[in-house]
Amino acid sequence: MSWQGQMGTMLRYIINDTDSDNYQFSDQRIETTLLVAAQLVSMETVFVNSYQINVENCLLSPDPTNTGTKDNNFINLVVLKAACVMLGSEMRSEASNAISIKDGPSAIDLRGVAGTLSTLYTDICSKYEELKLSYEKGVSLDFGAGILGPYSPGSDYVVRGYRIGEFF
Repeated sequence: MSWQGQMGTMLRYIINDTDSDNYQFSDQRIETTLLVAAQLVSMETVFVNSYQINVENCLLSPDPTNTGTKDNNFINLVVLKAACVMLGSEMRSEASNAISIKDGPSAIDLRGVAGTLSTLYTDICSKYEELKLSYEKGVSLDFGAGILGPYSPGSDYVVRGYRIGEFF
C-alpha cells in the first residue's frame, strides 16, 4: 500500500470520515491535504529522510510508508498536521453557518457545531505540537514501541523475576 492509502486511511479515521459509501472528502482532497501538511511539517522539522514534495503533481518521494524507508515519525506528524488543517478549514466554514433563530416557542441554534469543531481543532493541533516537540527532543514517535528499564513499572517481572504483588 502506498502513502496515499496508509496515510489517507489514518487521516480519515482521525477526522471521522470512514463511511466508504459516502465519504465527506474526496481522495484527491485527502491526498492534497496530506501533501500540504507534509510541506509544512518539513519546513518545521528535520527528518532522517529528505522528502521531495510536489503538491501540484501529487508526488511524495521517497514513499515514507515503504518497508525499507519507513519513517513513522514523518507519517504521524504529517497525518496530525493534515487533520489540523482540515479541521481548521471545516471550522471556518461552519463558523459562517453559526446562526441562532427564534420564532415564538420554536428555536434553531447552529452555534454548537462551530464550537465542537473548534474544540476538536484545538485538541488535534495541540497534540501535533506536543508530538513535534517530543520528536525534536529525540523521543521516537513509533507508537506501540516501549522502553523497559530497571525502574519501569512493567519491567518488574523482566528484571527481578517476579510479578508485581508477589513476594519472595
